Amino acid sequence: MSGILVVAEHMRGKLADISAELVGAALSIKNHVGGGLSVVVIGKDAALFEKQVNLAGVDKVMLVPVEEEHFDAAVTEQALCSIIEKEQPELVLLAHSASGLSVAAGLAVRLGGGFVSDVFGIGFDNGRLRATRSGYGGKVNIELECPDKPVIVMTLRGATFKAASGDGQAQIQEIGIDLAPVAKRRSRHGEYIEAPSSGVDIGKAEFILSVGRGIQDEKNIPRFQELADRLGATLGCSRPVADSGWLDKGHQVGLTGKVAVNCKLYIALGISGAVQHLHGMKHIETIIAINTDPNAPIFNVATYGGVMDVFEFAGALEKIS
Repeated sequence: MSGILVVAEHMRGKLADISAELVGAALSIKNHVGGGLSVVVIGKDAALFEKQVNLAGVDKVMLVPVEEEHFDAAVTEQALCSIIEKEQPELVLLAHSASGLSVAAGLAVRLGGGFVSDVFGIGFDNGRLRATRSGYGGKVNIELECPDKPVIVMTLRGATFKAASGDGQAQIQEIGIDLAPVAKRRSRHGEYIEAPSSGVDIGKAEFILSVGRGIQDEKNIPRFQELADRLGATLGCSRPVADSGWLDKGHQVGLTGKVAVNCKLYIALGISGAVQHLHGMKHIETIIAINTDPNAPIFNVATYGGVMDVFEFAGALEKIS
């Protein structure tokens, strides 16, 4: 077995950004794996995405038209099993998303393969494929191998790998799949329910001013929102602030919130630095932490730290902004 199969993700007529990121991750190890790089698109209008996934470095694009207009886990899993049994790739990459997770583990079991989820690092060590993911609530990084498995299935974390770009010259192939085995499946797509919009995108923000329990009360949120606006920052928060309803969940940075992927400057005000929060921001190049507790874990990752009252610090920023 050799080669890499990337499963493109799309929803409601739009290709997900992570599809190009999956291709980028595959290209970074393509020479080590050997064989070709194929991208498969499964959907009623699979052909619509032909040019978008035909990126530089892709050898083959497989289009699998199905009757279902919306994503269906049973249909996708059946189609992928058929393709993988025929193509015999060594590695299969999917998005670490609701759709990817609903397929990946079952796919690995059916194929007798290895499975690693939420991967943010991928490479080779002594000729063996190795994946990196976090464990114990983000406290440690774990390196995993799947020796002696005929195929390895991985879900990759979004906004982590550099997206592939440029026009490719891949072979285009339309594939028909026998979906009779899942014709009597028990679930069907109902409807999409839009999540309430918070008006912010923590994942794309380059400058974040984030607040925690140290701001003491919900009535202080407007002050810090105004400060963030004056500084040209996006207002973020820790989980206790979001759980208390002081700010919408869309502002939350951390394991159960959003990873500040593109952030270059992070100001943490009154945030102790629980591991769940650090998961979303400890990678940032410049972190400024303000907390009255000199032993707060946030200082372990901060570039600059100040043991002082957050309101005093905010007042100083207000005077110069």
